[in-house]
Amino acid sequence: MTADHEDLWNAIQERCGALDPGTELLTPLSNRPFRVREISADRLRVRFDDSGETRTLWREQFAVLADRLEGHRLPVSELAPGVEPYVTVLTLLADFGAEDDEIVYVSEREMGGGSPYLVSPAEARTRPERLHDDALLLADLLDTLDPADPETLDTRGLTDLYVLLSDVQHEADRLRQTARESLLSRLGPDQELHGRFGTVRRTSRERRRPKDDETVFDVLDEHGIPRDWVLGVDPDKLDVVLAATDLAEAEVYDVEEQAYVQKTDVEEEEKYSRLQGLAERIEELDDEEGEKLREDLLDLEARLDEALSA
Repeated sequence: MTADHEDLWNAIQERCGALDPGTELLTPLSNRPFRVREISADRLRVRFDDSGETRTLWREQFAVLADRLEGHRLPVSELAPGVEPYVTVLTLLADFGAEDDEIVYVSEREMGGGSPYLVSPAEARTRPERLHDDALLLADLLDTLDPADPETLDTRGLTDLYVLLSDVQHEADRLRQTARESLLSRLGPDQELHGRFGTVRRTSRERRRPKDDETVFDVLDEHGIPRDWVLGVDPDKLDVVLAATDLAEAEVYDVEEQAYVQKTDVEEEEKYSRLQGLAERIEELDDEEGEKLREDLLDLEARLDEALSA
């Protein structure tokens, strides 16, 4: 292997080794997420998050691809599946980059290395992981605030509380819907399923939608029911009339303004940084404190089991 190839491989090893834990990479065309799991003398081992598949990326193949890129552009649309992870790793280096949906050799080194296929650890988390992290942040915040009396909270603390409550609510509801579908496949009519924290049963509700107008009118005519009994004002059509005429909104609508709080932005990187701080605090617990925490958790679990069995 030439000196250039040796430098290339050293750069690949160094760049992959410097990736923050949890960093995710994406294949350029198929958009498959993968992570570097092992860096060896002549290979990288990567694992695809969407399937659990592991794959070996060989040192020699990086050299072949790099040589080709020095004289040619590779359209992303023409990349073979086996080549995609190699391309992604190369774009981490200063010598390569993505430009106009093509993978290119970068003559100006300061312009390369900004891979569009790199996802930060904060952004790479799955939805269940995000829910877990948001719930942990919320629990930590509840330990320091008094949410029972919001008027006593400073504005920043109250804002953080609202944002975290909103995030936990939305992610929990998405996960709840997923769990619901799985439970429905296991629940028969009038059957109940019991867990440690509660019981669920199958239930149903009816949602009605009118049939099309012609069907409804035909049935009404058959029964001698006047059509005007079911006719009313259509808000959509009324809005068209308002837009096309000089009719005032107040003449046809009772308007009541309601104020509410809208979450407009979430600082995911800040939340992730705070999580890392919590993790470091937990790791700093000495053996005695850590053992005490474990004992408290075991005691809580035992009391829950006793209460549920009672």
